[in-house]
Amino acid sequence: MDVLKYADTTGEKLVLMVIAVLLFVVVMGLVLFATDKIKRLPAWAVATAFLAPAVLGLAFGLVWPALETIKKSFYDRSGNEFVGVDNYVKAVTQDEFQIVLRNTAVWVVVVPLAATAIGLVYAVLVDRSRFEKFAKVLVFLPMSISMVGASIIWRFVYEYRPVLEGVPAENQPAQIGLMNQMLVWFGLEPQQFLISPPLNTFFLIVVMIWIQAGFAMTVLSAAIKAIPDDIVEAATLDGLGGLRMFRYITVPSIQPALVVVITTIAMGTLKVFDIVRTMTGGNFETSVAAFEFYRQSFVQRNTGMGSALAVILFILVTPLVVYNVRQMRKSEENR
Repeated sequence: MDVLKYADTTGEKLVLMVIAVLLFVVVMGLVLFATDKIKRLPAWAVATAFLAPAVLGLAFGLVWPALETIKKSFYDRSGNEFVGVDNYVKAVTQDEFQIVLRNTAVWVVVVPLAATAIGLVYAVLVDRSRFEKFAKVLVFLPMSISMVGASIIWRFVYEYRPVLEGVPAENQPAQIGLMNQMLVWFGLEPQQFLISPPLNTFFLIVVMIWIQAGFAMTVLSAAIKAIPDDIVEAATLDGLGGLRMFRYITVPSIQPALVVVITTIAMGTLKVFDIVRTMTGGNFETSVAAFEFYRQSFVQRNTGMGSALAVILFILVTPLVVYNVRQMRKSEENR
């Protein structure tokens, strides 16, 4: 009976999906037919016809769910009793959620700065070198790996095998994790990197830095190559070189790109979910806002708190998005 019920439900969903796709095709076909056959339509009518599907999609797929989430954030876990701002108060006062907000702040500060710094230094070092393309590919490769895949790779790097008591060091089984095996080679004790707060948060952050450094390197390398040669030549004639060239010429010239890279990585970091979910499941004080609102909403079934955390995350991301857009517009105007 359960199998039949599941089959019926799946069949209904497939039918609804097909109907929705066909309806979209019909609507777009009518719009294109009307604009092609009716030559004297006013400009506003043509614009409305083409924008209407996108506007409706945004309204029902983004704006309406956002308003519903804000509404639910003022209700209890079941969504039936209005509790005002109690969920927001708990989110900033209870120890459990303070740890979440603290971890989120650490991620947003450390990841963008570290990834951008590594990408910038690497881009400068390999710029116009003999093996530039190969060196850049090595750093960019992690960008092609999914967050889950990267997390699994680094779980193996951090893997810990318990030390057998009473067994001599030379007879201990080899550590599976690369980092612990390196500690053993240096005569140190292997560590459980992922269960010891607060350092375990930084070991998770390393994964995000490893992924985002390639993005930073690519964008900043392009910005460095866009610096006019006459500026570099004039600085060289004035006696600048090495670190002074980097400080007074390279960094000021690529400042708009630096700002865009930092804010873009910060936005992605605020929404980090996969790494925490895959490596620790949010345990051992490693949860962040994006993961916690998922856990509260779909694991704990506390829709009020989950919605409140989602709203807080939205509030944190919005200024970064606005600032990023303004910086991109300024860079376009300068061009």
